[in-house]
Amino acid sequence: MPARKTDKTPKPAGRKPTKRTAVLGKSVTPLPKSMATGKASPAKSAVGDKPVFAYIASLPQPQRGIAERVDALAAKTLPGLQRSVKWGMSYYGVGDGWCLCCGGFAGHVKLMFVNGAELKPVPPVTPVAMGKSTRGVELKSVDDLDERQIAAWMKQVVAVPGVGGKKR
Repeated sequence: MPARKTDKTPKPAGRKPTKRTAVLGKSVTPLPKSMATGKASPAKSAVGDKPVFAYIASLPQPQRGIAERVDALAAKTLPGLQRSVKWGMSYYGVGDGWCLCCGGFAGHVKLMFVNGAELKPVPPVTPVAMGKSTRGVELKSVDDLDERQIAAWMKQVVAVPGVGGKKR
């Protein structure tokens, strides 16, 4: 009778591999549960470039591509840019505080400006539960990204006192 193998090797702890499904012959990564329910990512809060890059890399396409373009535009437009992950989204700031945030959701990326109601022209989207003066845009594809307008808003928002400019 052959010997039974009794020693079991423990499985390494960690995340389960992402399941992929085929749609129209293409492999598609499903949305993280939080994105599918309309909530921000469960990404842990952390300050610095690395956590933001990791958060962006965790997004599925097309959200990842949009977030990468927004991040690159912020880096190009805002000298002294600081990055952070807060409340499951990437936050960007210069000077006195955080000016804008970018987060992936099912079907779109929200790009929100703190005190965006003061921007000219005022961004069209008023988000739920992000403050009365926050405004922004929802981007469904990279083609929706008007880089000239977004850069103009980025420059304006860093000049708002207490957000990017000097405190009053």
